[in-house]
Amino acid sequence: MSSATPVKSTTYAEATEAEKHAVLRKVTGSSFLGNFIEWFDYASYSYLATVIALVFFPAEDRFVGTMMTFGVFALSFLVRPIGAFFWGSMGDKKGRKWALSVSILMMSGATFLIGCLPGYAMIGVGAPLLLLLLRMVQSFSAAGEYAGAATFIAEYAPHNHRGFYCSMVPASTATGLLVGSLLATFMFNVWGADSAFVVDWGWRIPFWLALPLGYITHYIRTHLEDSPVYTAMQEHMQEVGETVEHPIRTLFRKHLRVLLISFGACMLNAVGFYAVLTYLPNYLETTLNYPAGDASTITTIVLIVYIGFIFLSGRISDKIGRKKMLIAASVGFIVFTVPAFMLLGTMNFWIILLVELFMCLLLTINDGTLASYLNETFPTDVRFSGFALSFNLANAIFGGSASFISFWLIDMTGSAIAPAWYMVAISVIALIAMLMTHDHSGKKLEDVE
Repeated sequence: MSSATPVKSTTYAEATEAEKHAVLRKVTGSSFLGNFIEWFDYASYSYLATVIALVFFPAEDRFVGTMMTFGVFALSFLVRPIGAFFWGSMGDKKGRKWALSVSILMMSGATFLIGCLPGYAMIGVGAPLLLLLLRMVQSFSAAGEYAGAATFIAEYAPHNHRGFYCSMVPASTATGLLVGSLLATFMFNVWGADSAFVVDWGWRIPFWLALPLGYITHYIRTHLEDSPVYTAMQEHMQEVGETVEHPIRTLFRKHLRVLLISFGACMLNAVGFYAVLTYLPNYLETTLNYPAGDASTITTIVLIVYIGFIFLSGRISDKIGRKKMLIAASVGFIVFTVPAFMLLGTMNFWIILLVELFMCLLLTINDGTLASYLNETFPTDVRFSGFALSFNLANAIFGGSASFISFWLIDMTGSAIAPAWYMVAISVIALIAMLMTHDHSGKKLEDVE
């Protein structure tokens, strides 16, 4: 036999079922890991913000330094829509594999370099400027990770199990938050938040971990074929003499209505995710003066349960359809958000835990379903672009501002439950969007037009 003759199938289309399942495991594993890196970085930066403030800003006023640290994070968030335009376009033009392989190197490289930066004491104002620059690079490259990872999985997954496999991506988000929270808590409990070790070196560890994890993800992705759905589209376009040249232009010209509906659906996810998983712990501590230790314990329990709920939501959506799930989530937030905030005021540990778990369940009905819904909404030639734009625009406009708006509403109205009404308003918009959409659950992605 010639050495050039393959012993096994050389393409995904020719592979056996066992080989396809092995490839699918690598696809989901690399997608899980890539998105985990992004949100582990987000969690580390958020939970270690008081330490990072000591390193990169003058030490005279710790509150101002902490606010400026979050200001850097907020400013970096604004480049996400720009990243969505770029990575969405490249993912549709050059392929999902290319976009994901390049973006993970940029994202993990920028995150690693943050851990190497000198502090304010060494280079003065250059330290926060370099921090902002690297966070903008990280945010730009991360804009394609969630959408790209979900698209890559969806185009590999069996059409009747797409919801379950796509739920790996939001599950990796919650896992990144959980591990980041646990690592920060461990360092604070063992060495103390103001200890020399944590201030000099400890805070850098989670950022340094991004480099080896990013390289592993990059290696796996470069040794995979592009998705079979995307490859089939490319082969068909070559046969008829066409190419994907302007996916963003095509998206706005031919699919604007679908894009707007998807943006509406993503609004609830953006506000709900940040409100339930990041704002509520701050709300308990700052607005209700609830003990920080108990609030942290509740958050950890909620994140662990959230991961399990995500997979359950994905499986159920494969049975009953994405539209029903997303409508149920919208109705649930409309009906129960205000009573839930009222119950938080009881200051009872077990009531607060049950309320947050219930809000977590409502969120996972949306979060565990949204990735598969967005992939089934857009045709292959603009799928990456449509997903990236609707998801990142909603998160940049509504997700990043959710905590700020919530605190502002309380200050303006004097009502502790004012954020609940904001959540209800967003849920109404999402419900209207979902009532206008078509359900393509279980449909083969190459048949979506």
